[in-house]
Amino acid sequence: MDVRYLTDENGVRVGVLLEIKEYERMVEELEELADIRAYDEVETAIERGEDNPSPLKKALPRIEREREELRRKGVV
Repeated sequence: MDVRYLTDENGVRVGVLLEIKEYERMVEELEELADIRAYDEVETAIERGEDNPSPLKKALPRIEREREELRRKGVV
């Protein structure tokens, strides 16, 4: 991965420059990770014996909210 750092006047790293393809790959992986986490939550609920684990219709909006939050934070 070709990474270039942005530094302040004291040489402290304050940012990173990535190739756009690398950035897009990372975004895709973060989105996939969010999906995996949501799936794991449902599996855990089932293992705990919860009668009503989140159905897909409920889980998808939550996943989208989490993705939007990551986008706002600049992670995605």
